Amino acid sequence: MRTQRQIVDYSLRRRALLREVFSGRVGTYEVCDASPYLKSAAKFHGEPTEDRCPVCRKENLTLVHYIYGDELKQSAGQARRLAELPVMAMTFGEFQVYVVEVCRACGWNHLVEQYLLGRDGLGGGTPETADAVAAAAPDGRSRHRNRERSGAGE
Repeated sequence: MRTQRQIVDYSLRRRALLREVFSGRVGTYEVCDASPYLKSAAKFHGEPTEDRCPVCRKENLTLVHYIYGDELKQSAGQARRLAELPVMAMTFGEFQVYVVEVCRACGWNHLVEQYLLGRDGLGGGTPETADAVAAAAPDGRSRHRNRERSGAGE
């Protein structure tokens, strides 16, 4: 996605956890603890993958995308399909996406990655962006207007 930024990948943490499970230092009951809500979200909003569950190897993993952000209001914390995210990225200024992999058979779940989406990442000079910059200035004026008043803009 064009506006995707500040990506955090949790694959190293995942590998370390699986190493702990396979060595017997961590029990499968500790890592296969997906809540009924997460399993339901995987069923109805998840994106199937070709990867088998690393713990039970019975079923392919499903990716669930959760969205969070102040602008989302009551939609914050909901699971969304991957196809919905580009539309939302053009609708909202900025929101966080958390991607969780889930095995619906054994309950394995792990945070795979997180990233930001939204119009704010486009970097264009849209009117909304200009208004936000002006509002963020200490005296409520944009820097360009301040330069004009001081004579530096000439």
